[in-house]
Amino acid sequence: MSALSAWFWNERFWLPQNVTWADLADTESGEQYPRAGHLLYAFPTALGIFAFRLLFERFLAKPCALRLGLQGKGPRKAQPNAILEKVFISITKCPDGKHLEGLSKQLDWDARKIQRWFRQRRNQDKPSLVTKFSESMWRFLFYLYIFSYGVWFLWTAPWFWDTRQCWYNYPYQPLTLALYYYYIQELAFYWSLMFSQFTDIKRKDFLIMFVHHLATVGLISFSYVNNMVRVGTLVMCLHDASDFLLEAAKMANYAKYQRLCDGFFMMFGLMFVTTRLVVYPTW
Repeated sequence: MSALSAWFWNERFWLPQNVTWADLADTESGEQYPRAGHLLYAFPTALGIFAFRLLFERFLAKPCALRLGLQGKGPRKAQPNAILEKVFISITKCPDGKHLEGLSKQLDWDARKIQRWFRQRRNQDKPSLVTKFSESMWRFLFYLYIFSYGVWFLWTAPWFWDTRQCWYNYPYQPLTLALYYYYIQELAFYWSLMFSQFTDIKRKDFLIMFVHHLATVGLISFSYVNNMVRVGTLVMCLHDASDFLLEAAKMANYAKYQRLCDGFFMMFGLMFVTTRLVVYPTW
């Protein structure tokens, strides 16, 4: 284990030439530099974020959704049938003509009745609009908060106005409390998303989003450990700029405010293209 640890924390990989981990130890004047151990605080923070989310969705988001007229109940459930349930789970969710013919003879049902059962059974697993709205409302709130925090913090940061400041005297750039909070909140949120994916609405892009969250956690963690936090804050803030607009568009769509949905989605598309395809590569 010690050999593996020495290989993983090799200074030639993590740090510039002639810089050691000892050089980045806390100074006598009280200056601190990022350490890998700091990232452990993201786990209890992620747990707190997840707990707050459950309370928020239950006591704030759900009542808002119901007040907007969204239906809290899901689709109509299919009548219990052990034979069809076994076919649905282990064979197919959309039976073809051959399966329909066999099931029709076995149950003495006509094919249309069996197709209706499978349609109701598929719809039964779909979440209600209230559940979708509540999830989007939570993401909207957090994305708006973390983007606002990032702008507030970076507005007074010298590297926000001159990106060359990200590299002056690197890696001897002290860690401030506000910068630390920014990083830990971002990291904790994506950890919470990784865990909550298994309880959230199951989507077709489940695996893709899981890999996305894992990559995000890796990038945030690695940039923190080797003290690339200044440019890291710029990247995080830039990527957060459009996310809350997408969630606002989703909420408007669930609430059947189509014009508002179209407006938010147009703003999201414009912000997404501007920040990620123009500002990010040039600035």
